[in-house]
Amino acid sequence: MATHSAIHFYLNWAKERIDEMDATLASLEAKVSEVKTDARVKANQALADMRKKRDDFRDTLKKQADANEAVWIKEKARLQSEWNAFEAEVEKYIESSSQKIEQQQATFKRQAEAQVKAWRQAAENLRTVGKEFAAGRRSEIEAALKQMEADAAVAEKKLQKINEAGKQSWSSLMTALTETRGAFDRANQTAQQAFKQAV
Repeated sequence: MATHSAIHFYLNWAKERIDEMDATLASLEAKVSEVKTDARVKANQALADMRKKRDDFRDTLKKQADANEAVWIKEKARLQSEWNAFEAEVEKYIESSSQKIEQQQATFKRQAEAQVKAWRQAAENLRTVGKEFAAGRRSEIEAALKQMEADAAVAEKKLQKINEAGKQSWSSLMTALTETRGAFDRANQTAQQAFKQAV
């Protein structure tokens, strides 16, 4: 159980990124038919490159799902680099879009929804795993989960507020997603520490 608990947090981290990749691709693919004919080949190639990055990320997650914590520490660093490359391609794609503002808003909305969903799933999964611990050990885990849920609610409100505000710059939208993603990572790490102490 301790090994499973240790890697669970890395899986949450990776799944949150995959969910955002899926949401981003769905948003971009929904609008590719609106791209001018002469630019569509280039847009389709960029989407294919992003899909490959997402698929490679997902394949690594599947291959390493049962790996130990030491392997995951190394893999997380490598996957972070892949995530950064994916984000850079998305930014480049959106910057070249003829419907830049609409594409930014649609992509942000889907990414924000994916983040909120990831928060909820992570909390629910951790709650399920936490039930395996003896009652005396569960209090720290429950406290970490309650904090994670509170942080998730704050992040969701922040993302909704930005989405409702209308036309924000792409850098503002990405800053908000980066901040809430960082909050997710910190909450996940806090929960990980609570699990390690309970073991």
